This record gives sequence, structure tokens and C-alpha cells, in this order.
Amino acid sequence: MTIDPKICRNPFVVSGLALMVAASPAWAATPPKAAQIAVRPAVHPAKWPAARSPVGLDAATEAKITAMLAQMSVEQKVGQVIQPEWKTIRPEEVAQYHIGSIENGGGAVPGGNKHATVKDWVDLIEPYYQASVAPGQTVTIPLIWASDAVHGHNNVYGATLFPHNIGLGAARDPDLLRRIGEATAAEVRATGMDWSFAPTIAVARDDRWGRTYESYSEDPAIVSQYAAAMVAGLQGSGETFLDGRHVVATAKHFLGDGSTDGGRDQGESSVSEADLIRHHGAPYVDALNSGAQSVMASYNSWHGVKMHASKPLLTGVLKGRMGFDGFIMGDWLAHGQIPGCTKSDCAAAFNAGLDIYNQPQDWKLLHANLVRDVSNGTIPMARLDDAVRRILRVKFRMGVFDQPSPANRPATLQPIGTPQHRAIAREAVAKSMVLLKNNGVLPLKPGATVLIAGNGADNIAMQSGGWTLSWQGADNSNNDFPGATSIYEGLKAQVEAKGGQVLFSPDATAPQKPDVAIVVFGETPYAEFMGDQSDVALHYGNTESLDLLRSLKARGIPVVAVLLSGRPLYVNPHINAADAFVAAWLPGSEGAGVADVLVGDKDFQGRLSFSWPKRPDQTPLNVGDANYDPQFAYGFGLSYARPAQTAQLPEVASSTKYGEKNVYFSKGTVWNGYGVTLSDNDNHRMDYVGTQATLYGTAALTVSPQDDAGLRAVWNGKTQASLAVGAATPSDIAREANGAMVLSITLRVNAAPTNAVRLGVGSASVPVTAWLAEASSAYRVLSVPLTCFVSQDLAVTPTVMQLTTEGALDISIQDIRLAETRPGATCPTQ
Repeated sequence: MTIDPKICRNPFVVSGLALMVAASPAWAATPPKAAQIAVRPAVHPAKWPAARSPVGLDAATEAKITAMLAQMSVEQKVGQVIQPEWKTIRPEEVAQYHIGSIENGGGAVPGGNKHATVKDWVDLIEPYYQASVAPGQTVTIPLIWASDAVHGHNNVYGATLFPHNIGLGAARDPDLLRRIGEATAAEVRATGMDWSFAPTIAVARDDRWGRTYESYSEDPAIVSQYAAAMVAGLQGSGETFLDGRHVVATAKHFLGDGSTDGGRDQGESSVSEADLIRHHGAPYVDALNSGAQSVMASYNSWHGVKMHASKPLLTGVLKGRMGFDGFIMGDWLAHGQIPGCTKSDCAAAFNAGLDIYNQPQDWKLLHANLVRDVSNGTIPMARLDDAVRRILRVKFRMGVFDQPSPANRPATLQPIGTPQHRAIAREAVAKSMVLLKNNGVLPLKPGATVLIAGNGADNIAMQSGGWTLSWQGADNSNNDFPGATSIYEGLKAQVEAKGGQVLFSPDATAPQKPDVAIVVFGETPYAEFMGDQSDVALHYGNTESLDLLRSLKARGIPVVAVLLSGRPLYVNPHINAADAFVAAWLPGSEGAGVADVLVGDKDFQGRLSFSWPKRPDQTPLNVGDANYDPQFAYGFGLSYARPAQTAQLPEVASSTKYGEKNVYFSKGTVWNGYGVTLSDNDNHRMDYVGTQATLYGTAALTVSPQDDAGLRAVWNGKTQASLAVGAATPSDIAREANGAMVLSITLRVNAAPTNAVRLGVGSASVPVTAWLAEASSAYRVLSVPLTCFVSQDLAVTPTVMQLTTEGALDISIQDIRLAETRPGATCPTQ
């Protein structure tokens, strides 16, 4: 069944009939007369575990909130339930619209400068706060500020970057998690912020998912332990609960984000309710038992109903059965994915139990529509009051009504990236690494000559992964990480301290033969759906890294392979080509922690928190599965104290050239199963296979390779012809469009067009004639937002890029990909 679009504004769109439990709020019990019910598999709240927060309700605080609600207008209340991103709102609008919270998304940095200082952040935040407490308001409610501090205060230049969650899961150390939470909270507070969108407590069950590295484990027992520890670290506990050095934590994403079919981010979960309880609900009990004040709803659906619209789960289970009395935060524009809703008009999410909309863009229209919906009864006043009460309750617990402004708080402007915090991160790196193979080459011997190679060796961006200074983390260099240490730098210092010599060469060329080589390689940074894969093969640099390992072995050099990755991967050929193999995950800013273990100052203690595959198609793969047959089982991990020889592993051949996610053409090659085709109005069609190709008939289009690894496309103007990029099956780039991605083409105009040129995705197209109007000897980047092509169903588009003209045109193309949005990227009009 599908949901009738009309019930986007119906308060009681539900995924099942078993909705209410005794603890549900009063507003939830009385459906409006026009209620329509979409029948789905029922949710049974009584089957779910209960939770008990150590915080509890305070009668005096509740009385204050009741008095405040009585004085607030609908407009003031609605302002509290909308969270814009700071780039789309001015300080004076905070007062005008009574906004209760603001966020900074990935890469939304002061002045567009990702090297912004701590003071720059405080100077940004302070005017917004002051606007919220300006005199003359009937009720004064201080604004709070949120950020995605998911592996340290990762949006801020100079912050300590801890290993991503997948590595921490291998460390098996809840107290370490608590200390990481405390250090992160201190650095968040230093910038004047109040609230972190962490921890992610997803239980990833299919490693094709692009957010697997945000999960501690496939095992809910580890995730539950860590949920409690990280919440306690971020928020404090007992006398330190939400004091001036702690921040509000957000357990996310409720619910089942790690359970989607095919590991598809924001996708559909078809698991049973029992599995949802056992695997995915369990960590929330521990997070709430630790006092979590915020929970973020998930993008995914469960049996066809978006989680943001699931009243049985948000209200019946989380607020009812689990007794959660904080607020439910939405994810970035996720309410707009509910059938029948738009990004600025969605009562269904609010009536399902959402308390704060994540609306970074058109928040003013959302404000107007919510006021309308409350006024006409689509949203009951009791539901609005319940949401605002929850928000005010948390603000009282935070003490914001009594605190000075962000610029004047004791924890503000304190140093970040301190030696103490970096020491915790370095400890975490050492504890997280997992030794998969060691046939006698580790630890490195004192006095050895060590060659360090691979594109990840001196690459802090690569070892830090996504959610680092920007959303994807793919646009960083070592200069963006003051105080950080690359793996190469850490090894060099420690090898030389033990009387050895280090040779550094990314391609493994060296003036002398070393005693041992260390090759660091793996995945490049990605975040969310940009990391989704069709399998669990290594997609970036697979062939190059393997050739490097084999060339060293052929020269008789013992080889240590260090894999940087956000998931377990099929890399059996690489393991076979190495004498030792280390899974280092995404260690963050303290590469010296890797060296601590490789030189033998510390032993390996990491054990797999995810099962390791023996084939690229071996997923889902989870401990406890029937016919469980991994390459390395959950819990596996060698050490110096527990040595073992590893035999040759089976290898599987693959012909697909894999590259970075959403890269279609680069380095003279088409990637990830995509191809380049030529076509014209006479139904001629031809595939480009790396050699010159000319269309039949009028030869309207010729494509040929260039020496600079680009391709040259020449239209002769005799008839309309197109150059397109597509795959054998339609592509789904709808989530990329929702994430404000752009179609990015690096090209050079050799001869300007003589007629109109259109750039298309599927059947949708925009004019780019003006952009191509001037020939040049230099390459430029044409960036067009995917939202310009929404007339094509981007969930099933036959092409991801198409250039069409009836005129003559001569261009050279170096790169075609989807990329993060660029400043000034708009839909072209001519």
C-alpha cells in the first residue's frame, strides 16, 4: 500500500494500529474526525524494553514550563520547533520568528573559512544568542546551538579528531568512550556551542552501507555499552550532568538506520519487529538509561513508512514504552521524504512525534505552514505544547536560563586540540587497530631501514575520513590539520628514535633497499550515501595498491600493509601479498598511535567488531547468521602475545574498475560500472571504449582519448548529437539531490559552440551555451546542482550526464562526477 498524499497533513498517518500505551501523552489519544489510517505491520510497544532515565521530572520546573506555555503565542511556540542552519538566517530573524535552536552543517564554517578560529566561531554564535534574549519579549527563551561533533569537534579547525566509531568498537573499552565524550564536549563548549548530534548508535548489519564506519559494531551488545558510555561522557552524570563543560548528546538515528535492505542509506528496512527490537532498539535503552536528552529520527523507512512519520515508533515506543521525556530531533530535511510532504509543509512528521524540524533551508515557509496547521486544527495545540514543553525541559536541565551568553561562559574560548585530548585520541588509535596477519615481520626491529609508501601514508584527510571539516571530508590536505600527525610522521619519529632510518616514497621508489616496507592504502573520505557500495570490495586504488604490494614482494622486501577503511572489505589479494596486514580503520588526527603499535611499544588489542568477508559479495555477514563463514570471524584479532601464521587466502577475480563513489569518468577511465556513449537523431549509438569512436552516418560526434588522460569530444554540427554517461541499469541519485550535490564536469572549450548546448540528467536538461561560449586553453569546472534536474525521476535516471547540441562544438573532458555543492552553483538559464 502507499500513503495517500493528502494525509501528509493528517495528524494520524501511522504504520500500524497498535499505537497507544499508557504512558503516551494525552494529545495522542484523540484522532481527528478526518483521520485516515494506512495499514502496516503493527508495532507492539509492550514487547519493547522499557528504559528509565536517571534524570526524572522536576515538579517545580514543569510548573515553570506550564506558566511559560500559557504566555506564548502560537508563533513563539512554532519558532521553538524549527532548527535552521545559520547560513540561512540572520540574527534579527531569531527574535522575529522566536527560533529556539540553530545548527551548523558539515562545512558551514564562519565566513566560508574552514580555518576559522575558536574565536571566529564564538563571534558567529554570540549575535544569534543575543537576539534570542533581546528585551521586550513576553517570554525569553535562550537559543541553543548544535553541531555534528561525531568524532571529536570535527567541523572545527585544530580540534582533536578521534577514530571513527568502527575503530572504537574494536577497542572494546567503554571507559575510553566516556573519556572521548568528555574531551569532545569540552572542545564543543570552547566554541560556544551547547549540543552535539552524537553518538550514532546504529547497529550496521550490511557493510555496503556508506555509514558503516559510524557504527560501533554489528553486535548490539557493544553498541549498547558504548551508547551509555558516550552519552555519559558528553553530558556528564550526577553532579556534572549538563554542567558548563558538558553538552546535550543526541542518540541517533531512531530507528533501524543500520538495517536497510542492501545497506542502502536512507532506504527501506524490512526486518521483523522482533529483529528491530533485538538489534536496533537495544542501544536506545542504554542511551536513555544514561540520561540522553535528545534522539534524532532516522531517514529510513520500516515496512514502507518513513521513520519521521512513524507514530507507533516515535510516540508509542520511544516516548511511551521507553519513557523518553527529552525531544526528538529531525534529520536534515528528512521530513520532506514523507510521501505527500514537502520540505516546508509536513504536519505528518510533527503529529507522529517529531519535536524539532531540521529545516536548514526554507524554514520561514515551514514556520508559516505550521502556524496555519495549528490554527486550523491539523496539528492539535496539545501536540505543539508537548513538543515545546520537551524543548524547554531540556533547556532548563542545561541551565541556559541562568547561564551567561556563549561568549561569557567559563568554558568558552578554552584551547582545543590540547595535548591531553590528543593523548586520549592516540590511545584510542592504538587500541582500535586489528592485526589480521603477521608472518613474523612485526613489530619493527630497532635500527631497521623502513620504507613508508602508499597514498594513505602521509594523508591526514584520508586517515580521518568523512565528517571532517566538511560533510564529505574529501577536500582537505595536511595543511588543514594543525597539531595532527600523519601515519608517516608518527612512524618516522619512532623508527628514528629507535636508531632506524625512514625512507618515504608514496610509489615505493627508493635509493636503497629497505629492511621492511609499510604500505598505507584504502578508502578515500566519504559520508552518508556517498559511501554506499554494491559490494564490499575495495573500490578506491584497488589495483594500484595491490600492484605496489606485489612489486615490493617481488624485490624481496618484507611488507606490512595498513588498510584505512570505514568497513571490513574483501582484500584477500592484498593480504596474500603482504607479510603482515593491519586494519587501522579511520584513526583520525593522531597517526602516531599507529606507530606505537607497529614499533612494539604497545601490543595489538583490537578485535573485530564486524565480521570480515571472504568474497566481495559476502554481505550481509553477521555473527550468529546461519551458515556463518567469514574470512575473519567477529572477535578475531592477533597480537604479539598471541601470534599465529596466516595461510594463503582464496582470491576472487573481478573485472569492474572501481573508483570513488559517484565518480563516473576520471584519469581517462570510466568507473563503477558506468560507460560513455555517443548518439544522434538518426538513432545511431556507439559505446566509447577508450579508442577513437565516430558515430555512423553523418559522423556528427567523434570522441577520442587525449594524452592528459582526458577525452576529446567534437560535434560537427550536421545533426543533433549527444555524449552521455550511464550504467546498464538506471541510477538512483535522488539522495544526492536531496543532499545538495552538484553534477561537476571538468572540461576545456577548444572551440565554442555554434548552436545551443544543453546539459541533461535523464530527460531533464538545462542550457549551458553561455558557459561554453568562450574557448580557453585552461580546464574549468562546470557545476550544476542536481536539483536543476528534478523533472527527471532521479531515483531511476537512465543517464547521469548528457551533453547535446545541433551545432559544432569541440571540448576536452577530464572528469565527470557528483560533488559537494560549490559556492555560486545555480541552475543555468542560457
